[in-house]
Amino acid sequence: MARSRRSQRLMAFQLLYSQEFQSCASEEELREAFLSFPMQDGAKREGAGPAEGFAWELVLGVWQMREQLDDVIARYSRNWRIERVGRVELTILRLGVYEILREKDVPPLVAINEALELDRQFGDPKSFSFVNGILDSVYRAEEKKENGTVC
Repeated sequence: MARSRRSQRLMAFQLLYSQEFQSCASEEELREAFLSFPMQDGAKREGAGPAEGFAWELVLGVWQMREQLDDVIARYSRNWRIERVGRVELTILRLGVYEILREKDVPPLVAINEALELDRQFGDPKSFSFVNGILDSVYRAEEKKENGTVC
């Protein structure tokens, strides 16, 4: 059964958040963690074939680009060091920034809205405007860059 992008994004968020506590040292470890991660309905993916699909693309991309994503987040989070950002919010921001910058088949406003939905569900109630502000700033900077304006 095909899973919606929203449910795949949720799974990617949960796996990426778990990496804040027990980080995989290699792509192979990450793949194993992904394949054994429980689905929303509690089922496991083991034996279900290779790691693939939108959720895997998000997990691998964010995991590989973590430092670059943190640099972008730090650039737009005025007066906040990355170490001060909560782990939930940081994971949501990494996922949102990754989608804005790399997922060309996901409209940036959809990526922002989906990240904000994750923030509503898992983030601190006070973090919504912070997360929205950073993602909006990244989006606007990318939009200027694509239109030939230097940011």
